[in-house]
Amino acid sequence: MSKQKLKIIHTADWHLGHHLHGYDRSAEHQAFLDWLLETLIAEQADALLVSGDLFDSANPPAAAWQMLYRFLAEVTRRLPALNVVMVGGNHDSPSKLDAPHELLRAFNLHLIGAVSRDSHGQLDCERLLVPLYDRAQQLQGWVLAVPFLRSADLRTPARDVEPEHESSSQEEDRLISGVREIYRQVTQAALAKADAGQVPLLAMGHAYMSAGQLSEMSERRVLGGNQHALPVDIFSPQLSYVALGHLHLAQRVGGQEHIRYSGSPLPLSLAEHEYRHQVLRCEFEGVALSSVTVLPVPRYCDMLRLPARPADLDTVLAQLRALDLPPVELARRPYLDVQLLLDKPQALIREKVLAALEDKPVRLAKISVSYPPRSQAQGAPLPRLAELTPEQAFRLCYQRRFDGEPAPQLQQLFSELVQQVDEEELP
Repeated sequence: MSKQKLKIIHTADWHLGHHLHGYDRSAEHQAFLDWLLETLIAEQADALLVSGDLFDSANPPAAAWQMLYRFLAEVTRRLPALNVVMVGGNHDSPSKLDAPHELLRAFNLHLIGAVSRDSHGQLDCERLLVPLYDRAQQLQGWVLAVPFLRSADLRTPARDVEPEHESSSQEEDRLISGVREIYRQVTQAALAKADAGQVPLLAMGHAYMSAGQLSEMSERRVLGGNQHALPVDIFSPQLSYVALGHLHLAQRVGGQEHIRYSGSPLPLSLAEHEYRHQVLRCEFEGVALSSVTVLPVPRYCDMLRLPARPADLDTVLAQLRALDLPPVELARRPYLDVQLLLDKPQALIREKVLAALEDKPVRLAKISVSYPPRSQAQGAPLPRLAELTPEQAFRLCYQRRFDGEPAPQLQQLFSELVQQVDEEELP
């Protein structure tokens, strides 16, 4: 008898409601969700796993909620047999994601914002175990739907030292142990099922794993609000696949083929302008992972970085005036990151750049200014900060980074700023 087959789509970090340098991205998110729905249909997927950060903030705009619910409604209408499992990330509100849980579960949609415990502090593992069924209602697998774990979610052994005397390594060990214990308990509950060993066990998580590659200016390490990384051995070797979220670049963890970040489907930083975003198609035969295929997400609007390397203002303005792009609707205009190399600060840079871009079908997202490195002058040691007035510290910092003295107008503005701060601190 041939082994049972299972096909899932793994994605994460949608960040609905995200703005990029002030620009609304609703059209980009809607285009992705439309593409994802058509992909689920074309691939004849059995399940969709979304590993956290559905939203960009704990209080997303109503339009972001409407976008999510509209997508789920279309999934239910066009793919009634699809299993959908979504867990909360560090950007999501656990209580808001959990609020419609019972209603959505009636439509085979599972949205889990946080772990829960009974009155004795015991973890409710059953709530985190989601069965995957095929069109004939035959069990295909189990999902260990573990959301982002905050410090309050963890139960760890009593400390031998007081919190204020606890070292950073002890705190890190305590938090990692708490996460490890949750995954151990949920895995044991899954293995206790009558069909364990006959269908794949798929774990979900939203965390920073050791040696994970971060996207520049797009994310940070998180574990319960602390800067800790999880070791790969928190996951049982009996798991067929681990679908992770939080890191925005798709990658394997610890060289393991079955432990992966899908990455975000949209660029969340201008630093990702050359990176091609994706979702993952994972196929299983029996309990074994048979293949992982990258499905590139079409980019709704481009990102430009001009020039390729920072240049002086006159050179950059000339390139911007010569920019020749086809006309396109506002929501599809490329984001532009202008790169300048200056010897010292200049006034009205943004106004000059905007004038050069007049009538160009682009959206100015950022002006990145860099300065040539200055050699460290040899001489007397710098005075201590406590010995300097704010104005003296300002002048010294300016001299160390740029040539010469700050302009009188700049010094005057700084003095006015210091005076304003002093006045606000008065009782």
